Amino acid sequence: MDHPPDRLYGWGYAGHSVDDLVAFAQTRGVHAVVDVRLNPVSRKRGFSKRLLAAALEDAGLAYVHLPALGNPRDNRDGFAAPGTAAGRAAHARYAEEVLDADAGQDALRELTAMMNRGPVALLCYEADQVCCHRHLVIRAVAELVEPILV
Repeated sequence: MDHPPDRLYGWGYAGHSVDDLVAFAQTRGVHAVVDVRLNPVSRKRGFSKRLLAAALEDAGLAYVHLPALGNPRDNRDGFAAPGTAAGRAAHARYAEEVLDADAGQDALRELTAMMNRGPVALLCYEADQVCCHRHLVIRAVAELVEPILV
């Protein structure tokens, strides 16, 4: 299971605009966009924290930044090579240092609680979710809520 059906979506902004994100969220009934970047800054116009939060608020969407789920900068290269030894090592490091850490577990529980209020979109940069840590966040959340969905 890659995501709890109709409750958690991944979305990467590479090649997209804030308007694209809003349209994506609105067509899926998303009530909150959760930013899982470690540092919510971007050279791409509109995707830095303050401007993004304001644009989402104008569209009736909540913006939540969960830096505890961010991927450390020096661990990102491995995600660009899924299925390789470097990719497996990056995934394992992210799981151990981020998802299994107390702060990561707290953030996963917070994300799960948000999903109880309606669908949520996870935001990060990479367009291809397989090349981004957010697919591991989605998988971790699915493991937490799957017993609830059965």
